Amino acid sequence: MKTILFSVLVLAVLGGVFGALLSFASKIFHVEVDPKQEQVRSCLAGANCGGCGFPGCDGYAAAVAKGEAPVNRCVAGGAEAAEKIAEIMGVSAGTSEKKAAFVACSGCTENTGERFNYSGPVDCRAAMLFGGKSSKMCTFACIGLGNCERACKFGAMHVENGAAKVDVSKCVGCGACAEACPKSLIKLLPDTQRVYPACSNTDKGALVMKVCRVGCIGCKKCERECEAGAITVTDNLARIDPAKCTSCGHCAEICPRKIITTI
Repeated sequence: MKTILFSVLVLAVLGGVFGALLSFASKIFHVEVDPKQEQVRSCLAGANCGGCGFPGCDGYAAAVAKGEAPVNRCVAGGAEAAEKIAEIMGVSAGTSEKKAAFVACSGCTENTGERFNYSGPVDCRAAMLFGGKSSKMCTFACIGLGNCERACKFGAMHVENGAAKVDVSKCVGCGACAEACPKSLIKLLPDTQRVYPACSNTDKGALVMKVCRVGCIGCKKCERECEAGAITVTDNLARIDPAKCTSCGHCAEICPRKIITTI
């Protein structure tokens, strides 16, 4: 009984000693945080999406408080967050162009078949290592194993019928999905840009037609008929200049492959 009591007493003394040491250490190594940093942090969306270019919301808040980052870089918080942060920092919020993600591929299972049956890890990067560019007939196509969907913190990315799709109404343009895509098929476009070619195949038209029902064949019909001069066909693929595009949708109407998308 004495042994038990002695052990309890020793543990209590040790606990008190270590507690005092920790309390002392916390005061010695305490780092003062700029009040502005805490105020800025409270204005952020808290998604830690990395869309601002900094390591999480805390990193961005610290940079803003030091005057090392603009106040309008929180893509998830948008204009509302920028205005609040600008008020705290005593500066103008300025203007920032909202962007949204889009997938430059229409290679769902209905449009392009499979070269082989992939049964490895549910990860696009792993699948690329296993089967080259893709298991699909079109090797430029979306692998469709959901890396982008898992990276999106806003529920804007979904894999449907073997290909990634973007819900523009939920997308904040943080770019996490684009970073997660090992094939760089996901692009960030100005939110006002509503017309784009959903294809990335740069093979010649005859080859494209063998592997995809809708892939761009580089016929240049869209280029010839675009009155704004916004479309050029390079490397057998139609490309749209957002700065020139008026989003009239004429190119989407006349595309023989219906690969130019309007939203």
